[in-house]
Amino acid sequence: MIRYQLRCTDGHAFEAWFRGSDDFEAQKGRGLVACPTCGSSDVEKALMAPAVSTARSREGRVTPAPVATPEAAVASDAPVPAGPVASEPVASRPGTSEGGGRAAEILDKLRALRTELMARAENVGTAFPEEARKIHYGETEDRGIYGAATREEAAELIEEGIPVLPLPVLPEDRN
Repeated sequence: MIRYQLRCTDGHAFEAWFRGSDDFEAQKGRGLVACPTCGSSDVEKALMAPAVSTARSREGRVTPAPVATPEAAVASDAPVPAGPVASEPVASRPGTSEGGGRAAEILDKLRALRTELMARAENVGTAFPEEARKIHYGETEDRGIYGAATREEAAELIEEGIPVLPLPVLPEDRN
């Protein structure tokens, strides 16, 4: 994985992760790379200083904590809220701001969507995987539910053909 500093033609700076330079170019060519502030797909790589390690710079240096990558997040066994919608809001990605433009509008819509979904469904907490199976196999009444499941439990449900998706994650959830 490689992290690029990007800049749109309006001067908004942000960063994004890609598998490599070819992946960036392919996504940009398909219009999939866009500025999270203004939505412009006219984006270029910004000038970046490479991290160069020398013997002298390694002496007495404290090793930085590892950076979390998308692969590490997927491999995690941490509980993940499960429910009928999947998405991570644009505003919670690095380099974005809640305060402006399109990102704030999207964040407001995600808050409203999650509020409505939770109002129409029952919170079953950590019993989510068991309840989802009961509903799927007709052992209990069909109803909307949400709760918590580990990534492994969610993967098992999907393998069984039980449709589950995480609720949108909002910035305030991470406080």
